Amino acid sequence: MSDLATLAIDAHGGLERWRRLKTVSARLVQGGVLWQLKGQNGVLDDVHVTVDLRKEWASHRPFGQPDRRSSFQPDRVAIETSNGDVVEERANPRESFRDHKFDTPWDSLQLAYFAGYAMWTYMNTPFLFAMPDVKTEELEPWQENGETWRRLKVTFPERIATHSTEQTFYFDRQGLLKRHDYEVDVAGGAAPAHYVSALTDVSGIVVPTTHTIVPRQPDGSSAPTPVIVSIDISEIEFK
Repeated sequence: MSDLATLAIDAHGGLERWRRLKTVSARLVQGGVLWQLKGQNGVLDDVHVTVDLRKEWASHRPFGQPDRRSSFQPDRVAIETSNGDVVEERANPRESFRDHKFDTPWDSLQLAYFAGYAMWTYMNTPFLFAMPDVKTEELEPWQENGETWRRLKVTFPERIATHSTEQTFYFDRQGLLKRHDYEVDVAGGAAPAHYVSALTDVSGIVVPTTHTIVPRQPDGSSAPTPVIVSIDISEIEFK
């Protein structure tokens, strides 16, 4: 890993502490224009998510109905009953997004896939920098709002389902996450700027509890509106 990746991991609690944990769960209150645009308004407004910290897996509940939950893995996504019975499922789910544009509607399984990999990425940041075959490289610093942020380019292997192969993370002098840039491949390559704030210590791990995702301009600056996605995280529990 690069020195910046190590600094970021240490600032958020350190690998030793992280590796003692197996899952994280939290309540999500979400908004933004994306959900209505994708024909999924209201489904994820107020839900609980559980994310695995060892393998790539996540689940949201309730999912569309009170007794439904999602189950995401890179090669399979499903909607299940609360008892674990499969209601519907799809293998190789990323293939279903082929030729999608930003305003192409999603079905329920596509929503489950997107939300699953997105929350897995966010809740595992920055510790996923230490995962096998994840490559990190520090870029030139970035100036924003009178602050200087260090930038880290992260390249993910194909086996990891996430927004895009290459992503950029921004950190302050202490190594705390400030911003996250990527292209959303499953939404026509849309390019947002993803800001985080209200960092809190939970069980020795520093977690951003406010996420605000807005459009990114060609020069790298961000537009304040529209808010594409907002996520307020609470009731965080590591096990």
